[in-house]
Amino acid sequence: MEKSAKQVKETMKNDGKKVKIYTTSTCPWCMKTKEFFKENNVKYEEVNVGTSEDARNEMFQKSGQLGVPVVDANGTIIVGFDKDALKKALGI
Repeated sequence: MEKSAKQVKETMKNDGKKVKIYTTSTCPWCMKTKEFFKENNVKYEEVNVGTSEDARNEMFQKSGQLGVPVVDANGTIIVGFDKDALKKALGI
């Protein structure tokens, strides 16, 4: 079954944009953020800062925060689950 033009556009929303989310395995707001990405067909890389000191240090360098989630959307840093900021950064 072929994808419609709308489906193709939806799946290509963040092509060319790098989206990285720093999480821990027990963070409910991280789960909400990932659900938001899934609902909006946003491809992302997940980094668990609970299991990697290097990742935790990288996240702190970018955000100045130790709380999660932290999203790096093509250089725009968003701390916490902020739907409006995510939509703006991702162009959705």
